[in-house]
Amino acid sequence: MAELENPNTMPNLITFLSSLLQRVSEFNDVAYRFHPQKISVFHGLTRPTISIQGYLERIFKYANCSPSCFIVAYVYLDRFAQMQPSLPINSFNVHRLLITSVMVAAKFMDDIYYNNAYYAKVGGISTKEMNFLEVDFLFALGFELNVTPNTFHTYCSYLQREMMLQPPLIPDSSLTLGSSSELHLYFNEDDSSHQNQQQQLAL
Repeated sequence: MAELENPNTMPNLITFLSSLLQRVSEFNDVAYRFHPQKISVFHGLTRPTISIQGYLERIFKYANCSPSCFIVAYVYLDRFAQMQPSLPINSFNVHRLLITSVMVAAKFMDDIYYNNAYYAKVGGISTKEMNFLEVDFLFALGFELNVTPNTFHTYCSYLQREMMLQPPLIPDSSLTLGSSSELHLYFNEDDSSHQNQQQQLAL
């Protein structure tokens, strides 16, 4: 899907991913409010003051990684949500998950990439914390970092279709929980056909 990897398309992709993650986070903030949750290294004591879109735009500006990394990072976040249902993506952990997923994707995909200390500065955290986040993220994924061409194509197709059908929305107070079940889909990567094998993301 060369269209999504086109540098001219990246701002739209960043905006769409930010909007999607914002809505998922806000939904989970409410849905899991009265449910016991596992606290991880990704959780902050308070919500970051920078918006998800502002944070992802900062990563995009300074990480200088290939466009493919952001799609692979999206795949990693999806895997994280599937494999760690007790750690729903919310407003307290989404920023750390973002910087970690992009860094891990860059290391796996790109021949040249910045080190952890650089990503820590981009993400506004210490190098020590960045190191801890990376290790925990890798274990949370079971070190399953490989993304097959079929899987990559499937996620690209989904993102491209959604971007065409539904322009990125900036979440506001009118966002209802009734529409939250349609916020995000994940794909069965074990199915080689990758067609009509979608389930609602348990976020």
